Amino acid sequence: MKRNWEGVVLKVMGAKDFTLEVTGREEITPDFLRVHVRDGGLLKASGLHPTMWIRLWFHDSGKAHQRAYTLVNASPADGTFSMDFAMHQGVAADWARSVQIGDTIDATVQGSSFALPEPTQRRIWVVGDPASIPAINSLLDARGTVPVTAWLEYQHDADTSLEVRTAPGDVVTWIPRKRDGAALVEDVCGSLTSNSVAVAEDFFWIACEASSTRAIVKHLRKGLGVDKHRIDALGYWRA
Repeated sequence: MKRNWEGVVLKVMGAKDFTLEVTGREEITPDFLRVHVRDGGLLKASGLHPTMWIRLWFHDSGKAHQRAYTLVNASPADGTFSMDFAMHQGVAADWARSVQIGDTIDATVQGSSFALPEPTQRRIWVVGDPASIPAINSLLDARGTVPVTAWLEYQHDADTSLEVRTAPGDVVTWIPRKRDGAALVEDVCGSLTSNSVAVAEDFFWIACEASSTRAIVKHLRKGLGVDKHRIDALGYWRA
């Protein structure tokens, strides 16, 4: 594997490298392409947890670039999983557009971890967008009977057709991206109040655009006094 400085640092930190083999691809919306792979022993060696992600290595003009992708429909028994690619411009999307069955790509496992807090939560509050739906679905699969309230920001009409693995009692609200994400932040923060939230019993999972994520976390921490251990937040992308 050809490495840039990020790859060298990851190796020093104990990262594990694997080679994935493409077994197929499918368009899930006009803006998202799902690529299926054999895992090259990754799941057996690293285990599997909700929201698990890996780093893929792409090469462009002789330079290595790494991008993070969440595992979709991972099967440790079969040694397979999939990954969803947003079809915008970039080395990762270009690779997904042209990849063929039998092609391979290098992957690194380092930095992904997650566990739901104990004891069982009263409710899980989720804020995300199409980029984080694979992680959200893995969280929903692992939450047991805990109800979920989710806000999902979208930019394309087809985004709302993406699968969200809800159960009876869950509430999902799709919000169009407006005013650089301000519409999402206002709706979420206006709904998360001292009357709706049990700060010592609920869990909050936020993964959307970076500035929106920061604003929502600030509201939870400073506005409502939610303990940081009951929040899992990550800026998935930057406007």
